[in-house]
Amino acid sequence: MNNHIIVIKIGGSTLGQHDTTMQDLVELQKQGIPAVVIHGGGKTITEWLGKLSSDTKFVHGERVTDRTGLEVATAVLAGVVNKDLVANLNFIGGKAIGISGVDGCLLTAKVKNPDLGFVGNIEKVNIELLKTLMEAGYIPVISSVSYNSAVKPGNGPLLLNVNADVAAGEIAAALKAEKLVFLTDIAGVCDKDGRVLATLDVQAAEALIASGVVTSGMIPKIRSGIRASQVTGKARIIDGRRPHALLNEIQSSQGGTTIYK
Repeated sequence: MNNHIIVIKIGGSTLGQHDTTMQDLVELQKQGIPAVVIHGGGKTITEWLGKLSSDTKFVHGERVTDRTGLEVATAVLAGVVNKDLVANLNFIGGKAIGISGVDGCLLTAKVKNPDLGFVGNIEKVNIELLKTLMEAGYIPVISSVSYNSAVKPGNGPLLLNVNADVAAGEIAAALKAEKLVFLTDIAGVCDKDGRVLATLDVQAAEALIASGVVTSGMIPKIRSGIRASQVTGKARIIDGRRPHALLNEIQSSQGGTTIYK
């Protein structure tokens, strides 16, 4: 399999109607550059939970997930968000197929921490499914709802909510991808003075987390970038709000933050 694969994590902030990410993905496909997309959708999950008068809590950037939260996350991520992305890619001339981590046991996981509820820690990535889809010419578009490999039917849910940033790091590592790119709504990882850091090694990244400079949803992005960089050699956190940010990243990698092993 061609290892010049680009794994792209799309956050909710990069899914606006004026965004160019969909066009960029189709252009990469036309250029013969294999891409795998993992998407979030946390904002939409929070909105749906609000309609059900269900509270949303986060611990170190990860959503605490009870049974209601798991059902909503599955419906939103594997349903509404995933199919909307795939429909848009196909509409503008791409060839995409949407799956979740449950399909083909792409992502198998176990409960990460009982305090987080039904949140999974990925144990295995089945790259055979992704290879099959890419060899058939598809862009796999993945929601991170995963298969619970540590429960017997009837003793708990067979699904687990997995942070999409974490899933992106594990998928990039399993594929030995050339690069993992996080499209975010910030210019990059910043230091304590708010200046964007052009590069970040593992030691410096953990120091930022330990000192509290990096908090909330940026923590799983950085740690997943570290995980991917241990295999791929490079992970990038860039501003996905910029026009054609993804294409520009493939061509020049300017701006943003590069995480090295």
